[in-house]
Amino acid sequence: MDSRGRAVPATQPIVLEEGFYGVVEQVARDLYIEAQKDVPPDVRAALSKALEEESVPRARAALKVMIQAIELADEKSMLVCQDTGLPIFWLTIGRGLCVDGTRLQQAVRRGTERATKEHPFRSSVVSPLGRENLQTSCGRRIPYIHMEFTDRHSDLEALMMPKGSGSENMTFLKMLAPADGIEGVKKAILDSVIQAGANPCPPTVVGVGIGGTADQCVYLAKLALTRPVGSHNADPALAALEDQLLSVINQTGIGPMGLGGDTTSLAVHIEEAYTHITMNPVAVNLQCWRGVRRRAYIHADGTVDYGY
Repeated sequence: MDSRGRAVPATQPIVLEEGFYGVVEQVARDLYIEAQKDVPPDVRAALSKALEEESVPRARAALKVMIQAIELADEKSMLVCQDTGLPIFWLTIGRGLCVDGTRLQQAVRRGTERATKEHPFRSSVVSPLGRENLQTSCGRRIPYIHMEFTDRHSDLEALMMPKGSGSENMTFLKMLAPADGIEGVKKAILDSVIQAGANPCPPTVVGVGIGGTADQCVYLAKLALTRPVGSHNADPALAALEDQLLSVINQTGIGPMGLGGDTTSLAVHIEEAYTHITMNPVAVNLQCWRGVRRRAYIHADGTVDYGY
């Protein structure tokens, strides 16, 4: 209670200083660059495991090339792939932070532009009709910035996950009826992976969204890709479905880069939301073999911890 007897929140909001947004800009720049150059350790481990278990010679050769590309990027500090993709940021704001959302978005955009010019990158971002390229990896509503909130901490978590066109083009949404049941859900996912074929540069990570609204379902499929490769949904039924689908997908014979083989996907990740009683949306969003993502935790005092 204060001197007037009024209730005072247990935790006072943290008003961020001017320099915080400059740190966000620098972090956005660094995350975009590092996401292109540094393949996450869980992806590296999954590729190495796939190589050990792969029985088809041409598939083994393709996996070796992927691993060599990662090693070369490490050695030369260079991009693993020339497609720097559409820049996508996931910002999770701790409940204790008092954030200026507009300035936060502007800082991320400036950081994206700097990464493109200072590294430099090939800008792959164009207007949808005129195909104008500003050579900044930015444009109207790009970078795409997701903003979410959490009560777990009082810092800003920033995750950068660029999506190249090979994988992003292979996005599917199917509005199923409840009568289609779990078998209909499985078929929709498997049909999507088969239709995608070699286009998303397999072995892929298969992101799946189930339920929600149509747009939310696709969002969930992409959100699923932000998880470490091979992690499981906390729901035991969904975790079992992830394993079952991965086994079936790897029996399709599509294989690395579509050349045939035992490893079409490294993981299947599923996220769900409750939906309407008369529908059951299913979305699939694929990630290429690089599984690119980079993460940072920006604390209120301006210090930064990096991770994946």
